[in-house]
Amino acid sequence: MKAVCHTCMHHCSLEPGQRGLCRARKNECGEIICENYGKITSLALDAIEKKPLKLFEPGSWILSVGSYGCNLRCAFCQNHEISMADAKTAGTVYLSPEALVEKALACKDAGNIGVAFTYNEPLVGWEYVRDTGALVKKAGMKNVLVTNGTASLETLDELLPLIDAMNIDLKGFQESYYRELGGDLETVKEFILHAAAGCHVELTTLIVPGKNDGIAEMEKEAEWIASVGTLVGTEIPLHVTRFFPRYHMTDREATAVENVYSLAETARKYLKYVFVGNC
Repeated sequence: MKAVCHTCMHHCSLEPGQRGLCRARKNECGEIICENYGKITSLALDAIEKKPLKLFEPGSWILSVGSYGCNLRCAFCQNHEISMADAKTAGTVYLSPEALVEKALACKDAGNIGVAFTYNEPLVGWEYVRDTGALVKKAGMKNVLVTNGTASLETLDELLPLIDAMNIDLKGFQESYYRELGGDLETVKEFILHAAAGCHVELTTLIVPGKNDGIAEMEKEAEWIASVGTLVGTEIPLHVTRFFPRYHMTDREATAVENVYSLAETARKYLKYVFVGNC
């Protein structure tokens, strides 16, 4: 029988055996399962600043893990080899939650503080994040989530008690731009508001020439971020980062460095913490 996936805003209605838009969730005998559970494509010990997180445990390292699949279709995706892959095309190694936590603990002497779920969109496999995250917390370590923020609040509520910090992509501040990427701006705004009330949150906006590089748009975005900070009683950092040609978007030059700095200055009119990246 058909089944509906409630993980994100797409609410894919799937026939038996059919996978969702994310390629990671599947209708198996009338039940939606997480097909990428524990199937790891990427594992690395990264500086926390690479997530990027500037104001959370600065100077530390974190074991970063990714699988395959994503529920957006960003033409500039830098990890498209895994985010756009599926069970057949992704090269994976199975790591149980217990095995991943053992690896995280083994890296403590190198400065590791926990596990970061990243590289692809981790929330398309949120059950693995939940199960591993619970063991990470039990081991006295920290959980970080790097996400596009397009999951449902129901999904977020399952994980938020386990997450210590998030970096959430706020890809722009126009609904039309989000539709182009296969997403929904209001879903992301609700996700950010809810997440910021429960853990440390930093945001990242990649500045793509001709798409989201207007001063007026950054004014609106930064003003909204400041209002969220006021609501939740914390000041939310924003990372303004430079685009480089990738994937299906090689038809334009990298963002001019001066434009990135100009937009960061615009954001600083409203926000205390604004960082520039990829420049």
